[in-house]
This record gives sequence, structure tokens and C-alpha cells, in this order.
Amino acid sequence: MAWAPESVAGSGAPAASEAPGIRAAGGDAGPSEGDLVRDLAGLTALEVLRRLGSGPRGLSESQAEERLLRYGENVVAARRPASWPWLLAHSLRDPFTAVLLCLGLVSAAVAAWATACVIAILVGVSCVLRAGGEHRADRSTAALRELVATTATVQRRAADGTSAPPSREIPVDQLVPGDVIRLGPGDMVPADLRLLRASGLTVHQSALTGESAPVAKHPVDLPGDPGTALFEQPHLCFQGSSVASGSGTAVVVATGADTRFAGTWRGPVRRRRDTAFDRSVNGVSWTLIRFMLLTPPLVLMANAALRGRGLETLPFAVAVAVALTPEMLPVIVTTALARGAAVLARGSDVIVRRLPALHDLGAIDVLCTDKTGTLTQDRPVLDCSLDADGRPDPEVLRWAAVNSLWTLHLADLPAPDALDEAILDAAEADGDELPLCDGVAALPFDPIRRTSCAVVHRPGRTGLHTLVVKGAVEDVLDRCARVRTGGRDTEVDLDDDTRERLRRRAEDRAEDGLRLLGVALAERPARLGAYTPADERGLTFLGFVALRDELAPTAADALAVLARRGVAVKVLTGDHPGTAARVCRDLGLDPGTVVTAARIDGLGQADLAELAETGTVFARCTPEHKARIVGALRARGHTTGFLGDGVNDLPALHASDVGICPRDAVDVTRETADVVLAAKDLTAIDHAIVAGRRSSGNIASYLRIALSSNLGNVISMLAAGLLLPFLPMLPVQVLVQNLCFDAAQLAFAFDRPRPAALHRPSELRPRNLLRFITRFGLINATADLATFAVLALAVRGSDLTSGQAAFHSGWFTENLLTQALVMLILRTGRRAAEGRTPGPIRLATTALAAIGLLLPLSPLAPALGMTALPPVYYLLLTVVLALYGVGLTVAKARYERQHAEQPEDGR
Repeated sequence: MAWAPESVAGSGAPAASEAPGIRAAGGDAGPSEGDLVRDLAGLTALEVLRRLGSGPRGLSESQAEERLLRYGENVVAARRPASWPWLLAHSLRDPFTAVLLCLGLVSAAVAAWATACVIAILVGVSCVLRAGGEHRADRSTAALRELVATTATVQRRAADGTSAPPSREIPVDQLVPGDVIRLGPGDMVPADLRLLRASGLTVHQSALTGESAPVAKHPVDLPGDPGTALFEQPHLCFQGSSVASGSGTAVVVATGADTRFAGTWRGPVRRRRDTAFDRSVNGVSWTLIRFMLLTPPLVLMANAALRGRGLETLPFAVAVAVALTPEMLPVIVTTALARGAAVLARGSDVIVRRLPALHDLGAIDVLCTDKTGTLTQDRPVLDCSLDADGRPDPEVLRWAAVNSLWTLHLADLPAPDALDEAILDAAEADGDELPLCDGVAALPFDPIRRTSCAVVHRPGRTGLHTLVVKGAVEDVLDRCARVRTGGRDTEVDLDDDTRERLRRRAEDRAEDGLRLLGVALAERPARLGAYTPADERGLTFLGFVALRDELAPTAADALAVLARRGVAVKVLTGDHPGTAARVCRDLGLDPGTVVTAARIDGLGQADLAELAETGTVFARCTPEHKARIVGALRARGHTTGFLGDGVNDLPALHASDVGICPRDAVDVTRETADVVLAAKDLTAIDHAIVAGRRSSGNIASYLRIALSSNLGNVISMLAAGLLLPFLPMLPVQVLVQNLCFDAAQLAFAFDRPRPAALHRPSELRPRNLLRFITRFGLINATADLATFAVLALAVRGSDLTSGQAAFHSGWFTENLLTQALVMLILRTGRRAAEGRTPGPIRLATTALAAIGLLLPLSPLAPALGMTALPPVYYLLLTVVLALYGVGLTVAKARYERQHAEQPEDGR
């Protein structure tokens, strides 16, 4: 929390109420997050220290303890894991589950206790399965949680203030504003800081800005420019970033909830939009709800008008509505998704934190991702070394390596800069020996002068030292008087035209996605005194070393696989347009025309949607730009996934259908994402997409088969109820039939869709699903009506009581047998395409057929109102079933020809 102390004796600091932009304890909220830091950014370092009631030696222990008690720990509030009761209650929000509960209440009201109990059991099982899966995902994510930083090196004075302030490590949650801390290579920045001193300090801000290259940071003597973006202020460092190189001393200006890190997290609207799963399941559910609400009144009115029956048909009407209901839908959906999530967690180290997100993964047709760490490895590699004329020259690389080597050895750096590592690796791989020399002195890279210098002595050059300078091309050229051209022994004066030509050459290479460093030499008389930046003058320019981002080893193959699966990849990055375009070209992904943030700013939502549809690479993107692009793609009807790992990615994660992050993402991003990957690797995403499509394919198979069969039965029930002088099936028989069919269909949760279903995005489309179930439901109803005719022939001459029991038995048997045929023929699993049936489906259909044939012959038959049937019925039924099977096969083949270009869910 940003802190302004009350007046400190002897400090001259103003009271909190007098400090503009600082919030005092118990006072009104100050400016919004970021404004607190921005106000201090406009002050000099001395003014900041006075405003915070601190000094160059930091706070005393007593001051730090008082501030910690008053303003709290330096932590960002984390989302608490959901409790079991909340998870169970949340699972009841599914509209279909709510309808099942209503049907259960109606069943209880009309004393259909068996139906009510079965419905209650199904709803309970579904809720427990879903809550259990999400609870396990929350526990797995909690195990991955890492703090932004664990400890910090702080200077604290003794209570009397007389002794020198010792430096010691303390937990970052104990930091308070006014603390003076030290930073070194590899340190995480534990709070928002104002630099007091720095030496070669560069900071990775990619978690906050998306910019992959380290940013140079240094203190400034004059107040910062208020118009400059906070992240571009050289004297400010922010929580969530990390030190790439160099060291520094800084004062803490904001902690906890008032850091820019926390402000970025709170910025987006936390409520996620409806996802692909929400749209699919809600659409199917409400379509069925309309049918279920309409069916009972129709049954009651038809029986009252044509048969004179009254409320005694209400249990039958409720049973008809239940017959239309795929009661197992919540259980099948939850089981299929939970099984897919468990397989991913075991085999691919992918944690699905929100079970419906697995369906959304299968429905993704656009994946938006950043560049750094996904397409590249977040480290540079050498692309080429060129002389001043633009020709390849390994000599330039060798001298650049000399600079890197001796800067590392002599400049007292704990670790080399990433660019130095890349140059040394390339020189070693080149195999040529570096020029023989002994190190004399080194001036490390400085973000102000933007060069580094190594002073060496070469054998045979008595009395001479060689200065090897490497750094930003423009700054190196400013220090050069001559240029080596036309060969290693030819040097000419560096005039303004040549200098400008070399600058343009460097800019052209930068536009092509390369980062260029200039390399120059100079010889000076040997001396014992120290070398200073003033000695970097009158140099001879040798050439350039060009570096590029190292590609992730699996990225090219993963992009090709995603393309074959119908997933378009969009690259949203804060990097330079040329860098992003080059990476895409190297990976075989056509970048087209790179879209920059400046172009996005001038577009309305409709124009942006059109641009997002056709564009591939979007560069210099802020968090808001990323969220707008993802939202525009959703507006075009796409199901979008977004892969990101930084706080700057939170708005886009919220805007997408499914948010994805790697395990090493910042803590708040992991808590927001729906899916957590073991590594930031597109291959892991492909595994997750395949698992999502398998689960969605199984759910689609269940819905197709259950609803088409149920619709056929409902049509038959309505027709029989109007034609017969008795109810076509007793409510208890409807219940037993549904229980058998539902239990058998649980096998679909363990099926494997055929390979073609994995090549296209899978999203349930209610309208097309309705076409499917209508077509095949009518075929099922035709088979039922044919069975009625067979029964009329088989039980002709029987009295009303025995004829009624025979009719119930015959239709019960035919229903289970036709449902078994539907499961075998209409399923779209892998082995169905190969002419084989997997174990779970085979066992389920065998059990279903056995129950249909044996139950009317068993001792339970009289209790269920059924009786044995004459042999002639089974002979005639065999003919009906054979014709029904042929009709299903022909209709399925025709349907698949008509939908050959569409996904397996019928979209």
C-alpha cells in the first residue's frame, strides 16, 4: 500500500494529509491504482524519500514494524479455493439440472415416488461429480502456486539510528513503503520501486507489458515526465518484473493492493462472458425444456378430449415428459469431462480448473497467443555477423565474443547478459579460436551510454592496449571515426553519408526482426590508470552481429498440427512488428500484413472484427488491445482460446472462451485461467484440444442417440394413447425402460470418437442437433408403429386385461432392442468407423437387449404389469428390427454425405 507517514521527528516529511496522491490510514481512497506511483514519478529522488518519510539508509526497525501493523502485509489478495457447499450449489445452476429437479417435484406431487427418487439420485450424482472435479483442479492449482518473490534484501537502521544500516533478507510480505532494498540479477521485483542507484540494470517486464526484451533502468536526477507511460519511466521498477542484469538500490513506493501489478489484476471485469459450453448446453437445454413443458398439457388434453380420461393420466403425462428428457445428460457431461481432465492431468500435466473449459478447448477454432516463451524460447541466438559492407564476416563475431568474454570476467557481473551468452555460444559453435589476448579492464554495459567495452592486450603489440566496444549500433557509430571496408586491412574515414548508410542498414535489419549490435576496435597506448567511457572515442567500426529470438523446438510442428485440426493461430504481442513477423515466417506461419496497435486504435468494433478475422500478427499490443481483438473474434462467431502468462494478459483471458496459462505464469494469472499447462508449449495445447474434442464427441453421440430415440418413443406414446382404450405403457414401465437405457448410455462417457472428429472444432449446435433427432426420431417412431401392428396380429383374440399386459410387454421389449440398435449404428466412435465396437458399448447394448428379452419372462413381470409373449411375436419383431436397422444405416450414410464438410457434432 502506498504510504505517507505522519510527520517524523527531524525528517521534515509532511503529514499524510498534506501529501498529495498518497492515501492516509482511515482516510478517503486516493487516486486509482497507478496514480499513486505516477504522482511520485514526477518528483526527484530526494523528494520521494522525504514524501515517504525515509532516507538513503532506509527505515528503522521500529518504523517498519509500525507501518506493517498499520498498513498490512505486501500481498495481493488471492482467490480463496471454493468450498464444497459452494461448488455443489454452483453445479445446480445448470438449466437442465433445474428442470430435472422441477420434474422430480411434480413426480412427488402426483405420488410417483419412484420417478422422483431416480431423478433426485441422477441430479445428486451429477452435482457431486462436477464439484469433485473442480475441487481437485483447485487443489492442483494451489500446489502450483508460487509467490511473485520470496525474499528481498532490505536496509534497515537500528532503532537509535546511529549504527550503519545492515542488509538482510526478509520475506517480501514484510516490506513497507519507505524501505530501501537492493536488486541483483535474477531477483524478482517485490514491490513498486523508485531507483536511487543502479549499475547496468535491465529488467524483464514481459509479465506486465508483453515486451520480450529487457528494459534498461537507471535513476534520473530530474523529475520524470508525467506524460511518459509508467512502464517506460527509466527510474521506476514494478512488482511482477524481474532483474535481467546489473544491480540497483531502490526505495519502495507502493506495496500490496496499491501496486501496478494488483491494479492490473483488478482492472478487468471479473465476470466471464458466456463461453462455448454455456451457449451449447444452454441452447440444447432450453430447446428440450420447451418440448417438456408442452408435452404434459398436450397428453392431458388429448386424453380428456378423445378418451374422456381425467387427472388419472397425469402420472402418465409426467412419465412422457420424463421419457423425452435425457436424464443422464448432466451425469454424461460431467463424467466425460472429468474423465478427459483426469487423463490430461496424468498424461500431459495439463490441469483443467473448470470442467466445462474442456468442452471449450474442443470447440476452439482460433487460438490467440503471445510470442515470447510460446513460439520462441525467450533467449536470443546469433543469426549472422556482417562487415560494414553487409557481407558475412566471422571476424566480427570473434571480436564481439572477446568483448563478451572479458566483460564477464573483469566487470564483476554475477551472470552474463543474454546477448553475451548468445554471442559466446555462437563463437564456440563456430569452432574458430578467439583472437589471443589478455584482459586488462572492462566497462560493463550501461543503459545510458548503451555500450560495453573490454580492454585487452594482444601478444606482439608491446605498449598497446586494444579497446573492443560492442553495443547499440547508433551509439557505437557515434564513437567511431573510421570504418573497415573492402577487406580487413582497409580503413577509411567515417563520413556522415557512410554513417547514415550504416544506420539505415541496421534499421532495415531490425524491420526484418533482427536485433543488431555494432562492434568497433581502437588501439591506445598502454597505461596503468583506469579506463573510462571517455576512452570510447575515435574507434574503427568493424561491422554488426545480428541476433534473433530462438524458436521453440516444438513450435513449428505444433502450428502445423493445429492447422490440420482447423485451429487458426493469431499472435498478439507487445514486441516489434518486424520481430513478430520474422518469428512467424521462420515457423512457416504466414504473417501477412502485420497489424500494429496504432492501427487498432482508429478502428470501430465492426472494422476491428473484420481485421481480426484476416490478420495473423498484431504487434505493440497493450492489454486492452489484446482483449479487444479477442472480443472481436468472438463477435464474428469464433470460439477463442487465449494463451498468456502475465498480468498484462488478464483482460484477454477474461474476454476469451477459455483462458490458458503455463505453470510458471504469475500467480494471479494462474488463478484466472481455466487451463494450466505444465509448460508454455503449443504441443500441450494440442493434447488438451484433442481431449476436449473426444469428450465433446462423446457428449454429442449421447445426445444424438438419446434424444432421437426418446423423441420416437414420445411420438409413439402420444399416438398409442389416442388409438388404444388403455394407456400404451404404465408409468412404472416407462421408468424401468428409461433407467435401463440411461444406465447403458453411461458407456458413451468412455467411448473414443473416430479420428475425423478430432480434425475439426466440436461445438454443439442446437438447431442442427434438432434436425438430426427429428429425422432419426421419426424413423424410430415408424418402427414403434410397425410393432403396434405386429402386436395386434400376435395377441389377436385376447381379452382386454391379457391384451393390455401383452401390449405393454411387447412394446417394452421392442423399445429396448431398438435402443440397443440405435447405440450400435448411430454412434460415431472410432471403432464404429472400423466396423468394431468397443468393450463398454458392446457390454451395454448386450445387457440392454438381454433385459428387454428376459424381463417379461421373469418373476418380476407380474409386478411390472407384463406377461410372456407368443413365439410368433418374436419372429415378426425380428423382421421389424431388421428393416429398422437397414433404415438407420441408409439414413446415417445419407446424413454423413450431406454433412461431410461439417464437424461431427452436426454444426
